Amino acid sequence: QVQLVESGGGLVQAGDSRRLSCAVSGLTFNSYTMAWFRQSPGKEREFVAAIKWNGGNTWYADSVKGRFTISRDKAENTVSLQMNSLKPEDTAIYYCATSRTVILSTIRRSSAYASWGQGTQVTVSS
Repeated sequence: QVQLVESGGGLVQAGDSRRLSCAVSGLTFNSYTMAWFRQSPGKEREFVAAIKWNGGNTWYADSVKGRFTISRDKAENTVSLQMNSLKPEDTAIYYCATSRTVILSTIRRSSAYASWGQGTQVTVSS
């Protein structure tokens, strides 16, 4: 059974950096796709970034491209999201997600992911 546990959230000021981590356990195949989504009050959960567990290919939402970096450490079984130049509109609960069967055309859809963490709150003050 896959388990995901996020950490690293908190209150930061606009322009600051923050690093989120997702501790991963229970992966049985190298073909998993790991992703970060976020959700603000009253909004739908939105895609932030994704990475292939075995190959390292990455995908980003346009809103975070150039500011956020997703990475994975197979030795430590973690997926991280380095967030730079944070903006108030980045305020959200950030979720780590994974699935073994994500195809490229659905990689930005939350419905494509079977396992989710509990989320970690990031609040960016102006």
